[in-house]
Amino acid sequence: MNVFRLAGDLSHLLAIIILLLKIWKTRSCAGISGKSQILFALVYTTRYLDLLSNFISLYNSVMKVFFIGASWATLYLMYVKFKATYDRNHDTFRIEFLVIPVIILSLVVNHDLTLIVKF
Repeated sequence: MNVFRLAGDLSHLLAIIILLLKIWKTRSCAGISGKSQILFALVYTTRYLDLLSNFISLYNSVMKVFFIGASWATLYLMYVKFKATYDRNHDTFRIEFLVIPVIILSLVVNHDLTLIVKF
């Protein structure tokens, strides 16, 4: 195990736990961009599509499941549980300007047109 990867994963894990605890304890998601959280959930879900078909290690699988679950849990807390505290007026970034070019680039710049890429 690479010590730098472990340090990065653990700091990322800690940041996600702190975010979820902050939302839960304050019962508010004020100041958190819901659109950024949607993008995180999309990235983790699409990036880790190989979870069921490509086993690398238990550590890798657990981290993938945690990142996917935590990103969707954050969305649940923001858009369902504490919906009244989400400030849509300050979350003004238009994610379609980011998502549409990325989808086009992903179809143009790739190695092959498969749904799941094995690393």
